[in-house]
Amino acid sequence: MKEEVIAIYDIGKTNKKLLLFDMDLNQISEEEVIFDEIRDDDGFECDDIEKIESWIRKSSSDLARSEKYNLRAVNFATYGATLVYLDAHGRRLTPLYNYLKPLDDEISEYLYSRYGGRDEFSRQTASPALGMLNSGLQVLWLKFKKPDVFARVRKILHFPQYLAYLLTGQAVSEHTSIGCHTAMWDFDNMQYHIWLADEGIILPQPVEVETHTETVISGTKVMVGTGLHDSSASLVPYFNAGTARFLLVSTGTWCINMNPFNEEILTAEELSRDCLCYLSITKKPVKSSRLFLGHMHDAAVKIMSEYFKIHENSFRLVKPDTRLLNKIIPKYESEAIFIDTSASVPSLIEDPELFVFDNFIEGYHKLMIELSDLAVQAIQLVIPENDDIEVIYLTGGFSKNPLFIRLVASSFPDKKVYTSEISNATALGAALITLGSLPAGSKASPDIGLIEVKY
Repeated sequence: MKEEVIAIYDIGKTNKKLLLFDMDLNQISEEEVIFDEIRDDDGFECDDIEKIESWIRKSSSDLARSEKYNLRAVNFATYGATLVYLDAHGRRLTPLYNYLKPLDDEISEYLYSRYGGRDEFSRQTASPALGMLNSGLQVLWLKFKKPDVFARVRKILHFPQYLAYLLTGQAVSEHTSIGCHTAMWDFDNMQYHIWLADEGIILPQPVEVETHTETVISGTKVMVGTGLHDSSASLVPYFNAGTARFLLVSTGTWCINMNPFNEEILTAEELSRDCLCYLSITKKPVKSSRLFLGHMHDAAVKIMSEYFKIHENSFRLVKPDTRLLNKIIPKYESEAIFIDTSASVPSLIEDPELFVFDNFIEGYHKLMIELSDLAVQAIQLVIPENDDIEVIYLTGGFSKNPLFIRLVASSFPDKKVYTSEISNATALGAALITLGSLPAGSKASPDIGLIEVKY
């Protein structure tokens, strides 16, 4: 008898994955592909959307015809800030423009000047001024820079919804994709911002994230979801973990702190410190902050490794040393060796004075003290004044760093701090949404591998 499965496409900037889950949400298969970037029509790097389209069509068709699996449903979770433009025949008009593509200041200023100025517009849309990362400005860019192409646009879809469209032919939108610093959503009135209509830009009205469309794939009836923004999808397993109010600290190159229970309005100061709001699967604002944690860590470790003439991966062997911490913390007090915090966005000091340390281990403890202090400050930005957060979940690469998790946990003695060992939280979140939407779908509660941090 065939095994019933849910297929989730987890599309990142570097890695693209196809994961299969059974009806109890156990992951039973994972395929990872990497497509080389290509150049768009301006010569800027971008994802090869044609290869992604071909891979999705072929792999979903193969699954639908599989003799091993009974494909019940498909859903998508992708990176945000990316749009696809369709013509009157439903055909894609452009390459998949990269959100790192430069944006002329005159385009953003054109928008800001008409809607209360940069600070007020950013506050209304919970979107710091980030150039093309504000994907609504990508539409303006297309309108101003490529008017012939824009004149042929009939539908605009966010990336997750476009991938679902490949299978369903249904052009829809949903809140998690609209709410990821797109500058499209009016958080004051919880609707599309008026500037879109003023510019003649029409997007589909958002549907419920649980919406699935029955689709025939290679002769098999399959339920296909709307697609989700990856950050919002990654929160879903933790909503299922219990009733405690929590925030999620997702660490890696970027440390993203997400609080789905903070309803305070973003302030101008928070926006200047790289805070923003996502929209959760329940259409509620998710106050978030971010920190270039992993990048600063890796760059500093490289500098130290060269100075002390050791292998760059030696930091993985460093264990928390209480005696050393008690020596270093009072010795340097607030003196920074590695991180320049004079600007609103912290950065690595280019030439740190490493001669003050006796060895690499001492220097690494000082580095982690500074980085954990920054992480704590970023976390505190998303904790409301009336602090009702009970639990902090630490995930990602730094959740495996014993020195980091000990330092962070010690800064929140009134909260339970857990590390979580979900290997594919984004895909699991999308699978949870999909499973609950299937006829007679179960309410599986997968294990998210929680370990309480003691310090």
